[in-house]
Amino acid sequence: MGAIRDFLFPSVEAAKPGVVTDVQAANLQPLQNLDYFSVLGTPVSVTRQLAMSVPSVARARNIITGTIGSLPLTTFNRITGEYVDPHRVINQPDPRVAGFVVYCWLAEDIWMYGAGYGQVLEMYSSTDGGRVRAWTRIRPSRVTVDTDIQTDSITGYKVDGKPVPINGVGSIIRFDGPDEGLLHRAGKTIQAAVYLENAAVNYAKEPAPSMVLKSNGTNLTAERISSLLSAWKTARQSRSTAFLNADVELQQFGFDPKTMQLSEARQYVALELARACGIPAYFLSAEQTSMTYSNAVNERRSLVDFSLRPILKAIEERLSLPDFVPNPVMVRFDLDDFLRGNPLERAQVYEILNRIGAMSVEQIQREEDLIPNES
Repeated sequence: MGAIRDFLFPSVEAAKPGVVTDVQAANLQPLQNLDYFSVLGTPVSVTRQLAMSVPSVARARNIITGTIGSLPLTTFNRITGEYVDPHRVINQPDPRVAGFVVYCWLAEDIWMYGAGYGQVLEMYSSTDGGRVRAWTRIRPSRVTVDTDIQTDSITGYKVDGKPVPINGVGSIIRFDGPDEGLLHRAGKTIQAAVYLENAAVNYAKEPAPSMVLKSNGTNLTAERISSLLSAWKTARQSRSTAFLNADVELQQFGFDPKTMQLSEARQYVALELARACGIPAYFLSAEQTSMTYSNAVNERRSLVDFSLRPILKAIEERLSLPDFVPNPVMVRFDLDDFLRGNPLERAQVYEILNRIGAMSVEQIQREEDLIPNES
């Protein structure tokens, strides 16, 4: 019975005898959401190209991913609270490109598809900890997963249809997001926005006439018709009262953009997309607000709390696993500069901290990027 069970339900170790799985890699893990299979082979609700053709989605994408990509990563000891210098792999995963590029696109993958992927380029030697030394982001469309028969756990990965190692150079680093991703859960809303954009473009290309001068049985020559239209246009530019003789009759038909409420519909969809994207509507100009310097800082905090936090945590927690940093070191994004208050608020805080001895003048100068005066 044991042989039959092993044949029907092979384990990773049984499938690869003699290979000891290194759990530090955290690659063989539960499959959190079956919708991930949409990323890994079958069509999603809408494509990235279609979603990015919608201005609201493109703006939300650039705000969310651009902000995350620009934030520095720090490492600290969670027991002592002491900050330690991060290895280069933390802030510049791929030596060939800037770290901003890697984390910007990785954040997009997590946001749009529900999961992001990296591939190991280099490893430290076992004497240096055997951890990841360099990795790069890899497009989700290139990655497929192998699962157990219950489709509960991932047992391996393929890139471009070819199996890759479970650990070491070439292995996959997976960043799980909080849900199935924007392209799955907001497909209908994105499609509605695309249809409205197409309607606006079509009206701009071929505007329907709203007025017609109809002949009352009189055979008019082409020259006479052209003369009537020109005279009608000239008269409407100079006076609002019109006069028609018995030869022609004015008819109105069709709908103009205002009657069709294209503008209102697009604004409504933009508001719905702000909700779907998880970003405050102000950032997409989907609602009118009065902004000042002080509440602009509050808007940034709202952006972090309600938009960025899930993606930040997905990246932070994955980089804090033992294949990147030793226990008890943790990786966190540094939000201090992004959430920095206005100069008056900062000065008041510094004055209090300096008075109680928590910060020296030199520390305050470093925090504010001020160069002390040379005496």
